[in-house]
Amino acid sequence: MLGEGAADATGLSRHDTTQIGERMFELIGDALKRGESVKLSGFGTLDVRSRAERVGRNPRTGQEHRIAPHHTVVLIPSARLREALELLPAGKPKAQK
Repeated sequence: MLGEGAADATGLSRHDTTQIGERMFELIGDALKRGESVKLSGFGTLDVRSRAERVGRNPRTGQEHRIAPHHTVVLIPSARLREALELLPAGKPKAQK
């Protein structure tokens, strides 16, 4: 749980770190809804991208269908994050608990 790890790392209560985290994500979401980029120093930049209408295909049946145009959020990782990820062993990274 994010609040628990943040509480241990900062010495703040789990309640306080959870509230801070939730508010931070609200602010990030609000900025993205306004079409703004959000830079998270040392982590990367969140950007809103527009996806054009396109034709998709059901891999099981092969049937084509229209995918409506939409907006999506992309993460452009920072150089520091890219370097850290390159140090991971090959294969699928294991989730830590």
